Amino acid sequence: MNRLPAPREHFPRAPGIPASEDATLNRLRLSALSLVLCLATAAVAQAPLPAPGFHHIHLNSIDPEAAADFYAAQFPSSTRTTFAGLPALKTGSVYLLFNKVKLPPATAPQTALWHFGWQVADIHEKLALLKQHPGVRLVPLYIANEAGAVVPAEIAEAKAPNRGGFAFLAGPDGAIIEYQGDLATERLNHLHMFQQNPFCAELWYHQHLNAPSKSAYTEASCKAPRPGPSWPAFDPGGMIRQQAGVAFDEISVTWHVQQSDTPLAPSRGHLLDHYALSVSNLDAWIAKLRRERVRFLTKTYKLGSLRAVMIEGPSREAIELVELP
Repeated sequence: MNRLPAPREHFPRAPGIPASEDATLNRLRLSALSLVLCLATAAVAQAPLPAPGFHHIHLNSIDPEAAADFYAAQFPSSTRTTFAGLPALKTGSVYLLFNKVKLPPATAPQTALWHFGWQVADIHEKLALLKQHPGVRLVPLYIANEAGAVVPAEIAEAKAPNRGGFAFLAGPDGAIIEYQGDLATERLNHLHMFQQNPFCAELWYHQHLNAPSKSAYTEASCKAPRPGPSWPAFDPGGMIRQQAGVAFDEISVTWHVQQSDTPLAPSRGHLLDHYALSVSNLDAWIAKLRRERVRFLTKTYKLGSLRAVMIEGPSREAIELVELP
């Protein structure tokens, strides 16, 4: 393969060219070569970074070991383990990490991080098994019946193909856990969040975290009117549904519009403290995000043997970027 000469290399003098003119030509050649190299370096630096992977959800708990055991018992496809010295649960390719706190972690005021959930092979079978587990509390949903009355329902049947419905149970420290089916395997498959403007959030994640998106929204068009309430919902009064989202690896990160005009609180220190994405070149990501004026919540720090940094998303959600080898 031919190599470009180094900038300091002397170019041979062409026959018949005076030495003074040849020196000038050499300077011009070197300037042109330096410009080419600078442009090539800039092009590499500006090449889009690959979208991150989904790494973990980080929860605060007054008893991390018991919390991890609870999730492992309800979702036996998961594995109890540790990560970075913390009690952990591995589900599919991602983790739940548990950080010990002295007081029950906050669940109010509402943050952008709402709940997370598993897909299961048979939701009706899963419901029957959960009812047999002592200490498991199911979270009621409300639906509108044929007469128009709002009534409780154990499972909200979904209309999408290959899904047998969805339901919720209460987890340790006040967590809300969704399970949905019927899908091929049991694993954690989504993180649901609230955003002030879901379509603007999708644009933000596409622009700053390179999340794949087919949305045609722009900063001028992403703020959409809020629709009226619908069911199923946690509250008899219904839920406002305006939804957008992206995926990192096999994990769907989906946003619903926040349900009130009260600003969402920062997620740090709450039950769902933050979630983490994995990257292969942390320094390149830091440089990109600083250029784009994304807010950093921390400087670079160690997560076990790995390097990490934390940024803030569009509705004050904390997002950790973890560098994997």
